[in-house]
Amino acid sequence: MERSLKSIAKDAKQRMKQGFWQNYREERDRHLEFVKEQGLNESRAERYLTGKVASRVKGEKEDEFYERVKGLLLSEGEVSDALGRLTDKDYYATLSYEEQQRYTLQLSERYLKALERFKKECEFDVAKQEKHPGNS
Repeated sequence: MERSLKSIAKDAKQRMKQGFWQNYREERDRHLEFVKEQGLNESRAERYLTGKVASRVKGEKEDEFYERVKGLLLSEGEVSDALGRLTDKDYYATLSYEEQQRYTLQLSERYLKALERFKKECEFDVAKQEKHPGNS
């Protein structure tokens, strides 16, 4: 559902009143300082943090598929049958051979993107947790 300009402006004003951006800058600076101390790539860390806050500001909801991939990776690690575990078997059974091939290819692409995102989160969020336990 599209939000009106008025509601977007109201949300922005609320963030400013609550010190959202000041808190973000302080947290970003602390996080980047720690990333630098650890010898990690600062520009990649900053892009990661910027993307994360942009998603939050836009009010984007968590990707359900990503959450499934993340759960799999946290519980089992990278497994050889990840696509099989992520396949909607009921839906897959209704598809023709060509559609099954397309579905598998799309699932594979989505999995690789989710895996990349997971690795970025682990790299930068773990660094953040080590520096500031209790923060997320």
